[in-house]
Amino acid sequence: MELNGKIALITGGTRGLGAAAAIALSAQGAGVAIVGRNIDADAEATIQAIRALGRRCEVIQADCSKPEEAARCVNETAQRLGGLDILVHSAGGPANGGLLEITPEMWHSAFDIHVHAIFYLCRAAIPHMRSRQGGAILLISSTAGKLATPSHIAYQAVKGALPHIARGLAREFASDNIRVNCIAPGVIRTRFHQHMTPEQKTLNLDHRIPLKREGTPEQVADLMLAVIKNEYITGDTLTIDGGLSMRIA
Repeated sequence: MELNGKIALITGGTRGLGAAAAIALSAQGAGVAIVGRNIDADAEATIQAIRALGRRCEVIQADCSKPEEAARCVNETAQRLGGLDILVHSAGGPANGGLLEITPEMWHSAFDIHVHAIFYLCRAAIPHMRSRQGGAILLISSTAGKLATPSHIAYQAVKGALPHIARGLAREFASDNIRVNCIAPGVIRTRFHQHMTPEQKTLNLDHRIPLKREGTPEQVADLMLAVIKNEYITGDTLTIDGGLSMRIA
């Protein structure tokens, strides 16, 4: 897919991996709409970085775990920018706690943010992509969706669901030339991992990650671009974790 002139919607696009994706897509010539539940200083920094590239950036405040708001941000993107070719669902957040610790409300909230939002967004986005004879959808999973980690049962469940959703959608919409893929990052240098204690960081870098370093949002964005641009990849999940998920000891 040639990205120059394409239109992309990035949920969670105000910071972290979503912001890195928005900036990378803009640098390739795409017009972007970034969606966040809060438009704060991080969002403003992302907007300015995109506009400094001479590209158009629309900002939409929405909670995509609500069906009407997910549909609104998709339709607003198409109206403001003239269509929709690319959807990146990067919105998310931690869901900590073991089975006996989390509440039913926390469990359902994790599914609303990470899984149900995809259902709402894709239902709204597919007709726009069909009208443009194709498109690309990218879901952001995690190595946590493949590995068992203590006290993160809800996060593991929702991230484990995304590769299966990607495969199902990829099969369903291949005849429309709409590709659906998934990225599974490991420990990336974002706000999401700032809560780690020094002991946890030492454990990760010295004992769990073979490359002995964290990844960066820019490295993940590079992989996102490669998957979106390559028109012969669909229904796949690509891992970027420094070797974390290949370890057995």
